[in-house]
Amino acid sequence: MSASQTSDVPTLLVKIFGKDRPGITAGLFDTLAAYSVDVVDIEQVVSRGRLVLCALVTEPTVASQGELRATIHSWAESLKLQAEIISGTGDNRPRGSGRSHVTVLGHPLTAEQTAAITARIADKGGNIDRIFRLAKYPVTAVEFAVSGCETEPLRTALATQAHDIGVDVAVVSAGLHRRAQRLVVMDVDSTLIQDEVIELFAAHAGCEDKVAEVTAAAMRGELDFEQSLHARVELLAGLDASVVDKVRAEVRLTPGARTLIRTLKRLGYQVGVVSGGFTQVTDDLKERLGLDFASANTLEIVDGKLTGRVTGEIVDRAGKARLLRRFATEAGVPLSQTVAIGDGANDLDMLNTAGLGVAFNAKPVVRQAAHTAVNVPFLDTVLYLLGITREEVEAADGDEEDLLH
Repeated sequence: MSASQTSDVPTLLVKIFGKDRPGITAGLFDTLAAYSVDVVDIEQVVSRGRLVLCALVTEPTVASQGELRATIHSWAESLKLQAEIISGTGDNRPRGSGRSHVTVLGHPLTAEQTAAITARIADKGGNIDRIFRLAKYPVTAVEFAVSGCETEPLRTALATQAHDIGVDVAVVSAGLHRRAQRLVVMDVDSTLIQDEVIELFAAHAGCEDKVAEVTAAAMRGELDFEQSLHARVELLAGLDASVVDKVRAEVRLTPGARTLIRTLKRLGYQVGVVSGGFTQVTDDLKERLGLDFASANTLEIVDGKLTGRVTGEIVDRAGKARLLRRFATEAGVPLSQTVAIGDGANDLDMLNTAGLGVAFNAKPVVRQAAHTAVNVPFLDTVLYLLGITREEVEAADGDEEDLLH
């Protein structure tokens, strides 16, 4: 029976409550089957071992209605469950136009924060159709399916609210594209890794403090990146090339980086990095992590020494966005299906070019301009913004262990 055929048909909403166990859903529909009803809708939720099962079915003949109600209540009581049966007409009301997925990350997620987010959704005319927990650690991640308002205005409103109450919120348009193959491109320094690579080099040259000062100003958007890059690299002139291996060994991945990349790759995503740092490090990361793309500046080395110059095209703010487009073309992925992750002002063009730009523990100017922000120190929380649950991540890890053994 089609939706149009059920619009004026008498229906029953059968609600079952109680302790969850295997076989309840099968038992309910086996009981209903004796009355030749059609299933219009089903929803089931289990929270802390307690079940709420709702079945919307067509009403049976008048003669058998009383018998159906009595039978359902008797079956429920035999399993120490509660049953409620409500008469009505037709199916659920249609969802409003404009549908979005709203993902909220809290560490922890408080009732006060949840109240503020859901109130803002209502203020924008949105209705919450479903709520689903994606993860309980290392953060609490909850997804709301919202209809009735357009994605962009909702994203703008919730971004302001999230900043004020201290949670991370991502709003993306609903649709099949959300689970389609994607390209994810990350910044490296202070995103994929915990370090600023040029500062690691500078530590070996004895000029770490001076380089760090220039780097911080550049990341805040106070200095032209290319000029600051040349100024910092000049301070490395004369370093022995053997320092490259030392710096590679010192690089520390951000917590969750391996899990993020490993999970994305298993799901068929392509993953790349772009960096204002150096190919001497990014090429090594590409090989170690199995990345599909990597691009960065290159330190010039002559006669076994760093010259204090870089060679080739400079990877700056505009260059990162240009490389995102290039990677997307090579990957055969439309820009709308790309995700960019970064923390600094020189990542902004890339974040705004991507279908979803994620500011990761970013400077204020970047948080305000990006589509969404993540302010917890776990890079794999980005998976939740893509609708991937913690259980799916762990299941994929388990599959790999099985294959390895």
